[in-house]
Amino acid sequence: MQDNSLVYLDTVSKIYPTSKGEVYAVRDVSLAVQPGEFFSLLGSSGSGKTTTLRLIGGFEIPEYGRVFLGGEEVTTLPPYRRNVHTVFQSYALFPHLTVAQNIAYPLTIAKMPRAEIAPQVEAALRMFRISGLGDRRPAQLSGGQQQRVALARALISRPKVLLLDEPLSALDAKIREEVRQELRELQRQTNLTFIYVTHDQEEALALSDRIAVMHNGRVEQIDTPKQIYTRPASLFVAQFIGKANFLTGTVERVTSDSCEVNVNGISISALVAHYPPRLGEIVTLMIRPEQIQVTPVLSLDPALDPAANPAPDSEVAPQHRTNHVPGKQTTSAYIGQLLESQFDTPVGRLTVTQLGDQNLIEASTSHHLQWSAQSCLVLPPGSAAPPQPTP
Repeated sequence: MQDNSLVYLDTVSKIYPTSKGEVYAVRDVSLAVQPGEFFSLLGSSGSGKTTTLRLIGGFEIPEYGRVFLGGEEVTTLPPYRRNVHTVFQSYALFPHLTVAQNIAYPLTIAKMPRAEIAPQVEAALRMFRISGLGDRRPAQLSGGQQQRVALARALISRPKVLLLDEPLSALDAKIREEVRQELRELQRQTNLTFIYVTHDQEEALALSDRIAVMHNGRVEQIDTPKQIYTRPASLFVAQFIGKANFLTGTVERVTSDSCEVNVNGISISALVAHYPPRLGEIVTLMIRPEQIQVTPVLSLDPALDPAANPAPDSEVAPQHRTNHVPGKQTTSAYIGQLLESQFDTPVGRLTVTQLGDQNLIEASTSHHLQWSAQSCLVLPPGSAAPPQPTP
């Protein structure tokens, strides 16, 4: 269904011939992007994200499926007949033109009168904080300045959709973060639709309203950044987005939204979200490192230490239970303001990420680890996600 979507891909596939036969760069991809949405295509090299962007922009024609913009089918239309603009990784600025001439280029080829072009270029220079650079050539600009010129040129003609192909990858870390914030603010100010390609998961999580995670030419999951991080729909997404602990066990009990899994003889309560497991099935559980709480066992006598003897919660519904295991810290390392530690436990080695003063934790060798059933997710088997509903 594409009723309200500005961009709609209907099971598109792109095939390239190779010496070993045909290869699917994109296979049966369906997605819908809403007006004013910041939508990201996220994946590693070869996942199909850039090819998908090129199918939207008209630089590639799909072998199968259809492409719609604003409710109109544009599957075979060339780029210049689609009201979209693309910002490439290399920026593609004209080296022989000045900054002002580069920005004015879309209006010039549209044969807009010069008297109308000049004030729009000045406004674009001010918006992107590059006033005073209008007479310079691209080679005289820094990477961040070139990025702003490319964005100004792309937006001056107010396209329906702005396509961005890894536009920040050539910038160093500090400038990249600054331009990233500016890009998000710009999208909110203009309320234009952005479709953004990146391999950087942090970038996608920070910028996007929704993300399509791609792998081997397919869409694994389409959802908000929060849902993709906390409720990944496949093992691949869970491994690709952020850090996570993975446990393998056998399902002992199943309810409508939770289950009990036996991991090395210990019963672990977990949430069922995308996948309903069966009794006796071997499943994978995911726990994010920051969801695990650690308490040092301070008493020499475990019977006297509450941390070593948590109160049983057998009467609590499985989805609200807290999982408890003892642990022994093996390594720890500071990563900025975070302390990342490894613990050996009866269910396997667990990574824990914590904030704040960890002197007390580091001073003890024995610990008590706990996490809620709500933060422990049962993952579907394999790497394929269930079909995504179209918005």
